[in-house]
Amino acid sequence: MILPLAPTDLLPKIIMGVDPGTNIMGYALIEVQGQRVKVLRYDVIDMQKMGSNHALKLKKIFERMLELIDEFLPDELAIEAPFYGVNVQSMLKLGRAQGMAIAACLSRQIPYVEYAPTKVKQSVTGTGTATKEQVAHMLRQTLTLPPIAEASKFLDATDALAVALCHHYQKGNNQKAGGKSWGKFLADNPDKVAGPVAGKKKKATSK
Repeated sequence: MILPLAPTDLLPKIIMGVDPGTNIMGYALIEVQGQRVKVLRYDVIDMQKMGSNHALKLKKIFERMLELIDEFLPDELAIEAPFYGVNVQSMLKLGRAQGMAIAACLSRQIPYVEYAPTKVKQSVTGTGTATKEQVAHMLRQTLTLPPIAEASKFLDATDALAVALCHHYQKGNNQKAGGKSWGKFLADNPDKVAGPVAGKKKKATSK
């Protein structure tokens, strides 16, 4: 007897959201199944103590992203696009930070989608001009948020959570780049993964 396949939107999916930054980069991971949303983790990559060495910060972003990918096996990355400011050098650095996060996901064959900041705010709050505080307040109203280590990190982490939630609301309708998910790659290539990551093969197969 062949059982019918479940609709794609009813299968569990893990979305990673990233709010790029050169000193603090917010990240979040949510699991969605239909309309149900579970927050797995939201926090930041804190690089404030690394001084002005931009190369070390980029390395930190790439390595931490890989750690998160291997731990949670996200299916897709949703990342906020850099906003245009008056400081060209800051924009260049922010773009590099965003690029490292994207590169880490692409190295694990995880597709990514980019969202404008106004699109993220509009999806979560209903207005593209909402403040960070307003975004965080709306997320508190709509989601059960686990505690976070330091209150000072909260707004950067909730910004990333908003990006992930925006992607869920849009159902990935923005143009997607990249290939199949890292979880799917693990399921198809168990012999290519060793160590602790291999222990997650069963979870990847169940998706």
